[in-house]
Amino acid sequence: MKKSTARWGVVLVFALASTWNYLDRNILAAAVPRVRAEFHLSNTEYGWVLSAFSLAYALASPATGWLLDRLGVEIAMAWAVVLWSAMSALGGLSRGIGQLLGARTLLGAFESAGVPAAGKLNASYLEPKNRAIGAAMTQVGLSIAGLAAPWLVAALPGWRQPLFVCAALGLLWVPLFLLILRRVPPYEAMPRQREQGGLKLLGDRRLQILVIANMLWMGSYSLWTNWTTAYLTYAFPLTVKSVAPFAWIPPVAATLGAFFGGWLSRRVIVGGRPHAEARISAVLISAIGALIILVLPFCGSPLVATMVISGSSFWATAGSVNLYTIPVDIWGGERAGTAISALVFGYGILQTAISPLIGFIVDHRGYAPACWLVGVTPLGAWWLLRRMRGPDHQIALG
Repeated sequence: MKKSTARWGVVLVFALASTWNYLDRNILAAAVPRVRAEFHLSNTEYGWVLSAFSLAYALASPATGWLLDRLGVEIAMAWAVVLWSAMSALGGLSRGIGQLLGARTLLGAFESAGVPAAGKLNASYLEPKNRAIGAAMTQVGLSIAGLAAPWLVAALPGWRQPLFVCAALGLLWVPLFLLILRRVPPYEAMPRQREQGGLKLLGDRRLQILVIANMLWMGSYSLWTNWTTAYLTYAFPLTVKSVAPFAWIPPVAATLGAFFGGWLSRRVIVGGRPHAEARISAVLISAIGALIILVLPFCGSPLVATMVISGSSFWATAGSVNLYTIPVDIWGGERAGTAISALVFGYGILQTAISPLIGFIVDHRGYAPACWLVGVTPLGAWWLLRRMRGPDHQIALG
């Protein structure tokens, strides 16, 4: 097997970890009517359950990113998957809302390693022009999880059993990952970060702009990751089981969007544009496409509504694979864990705030204001990214 092909195999195996990571999250979203009924939760209270995960995800991300740079992907990611698998099983054993909140909080802390590890792995195993496509490969795992979760929840009698399935899959993945990393040489070896004060990178103005831009960008992604089933059962006379034939479509659209976004920036890079500049151009196109969400309140059938949600998911991931690759373009793979973890922190803070906010809006005003909230902010993200340019209209690297 050619080395380049084998390196894509490493990225594909890593995408399985993203599958288990997001399957954990999507199971709760797919089973939200059952969870709400068992614990007697309003939409706002369910939003706070999501926030427990998101806040821990955000607060832990700088530490997990730093550990990835200090320990390397192999050691840090293996431990992260073992620990988040254990927390998934613990969530399935919870018998009260307090226990569930505790399990989801710890799950969020350990799962915060996933996205920075993906970026660092792509920097190590792929050429720069292919790294956004590598991020799209990770998105395949995310989308498989989104596709599988509704069917898994519908096939099993409760919402706890799918969490045990997630835990088992994660523990089985660890030895496979360690084996392939030790057999396939990287494209570019990434030494462990030995410099003291690695977290000083968080004070870089360019990274701060990226974090805020990411928070503006990821609203629609957060909405449909957590609320697709809730929306379809709210807007139409559907049950959890009858939503399953529709709920798999947005994750597939998200995967297609991720590959489109990766292809788009790759094409611009091959045409001679600097890497980061090419990705910002792809973000602009994606932000314009993301406006499709504004027509959702006018959809009269679950199929049409699902198509609009799918379009929103497509453009959300088309932009995000480029946004999450920009830190690697600027700071390189050695500091990718710390840099990308800052974006993960921003996303976690966004989810912490937006989940109960969406729940409150839905309880009092319906989904239309939520669509407006997350539909227009991606244009603000693109505007911010343009402000990273210096006097020469280029983004300073290093």
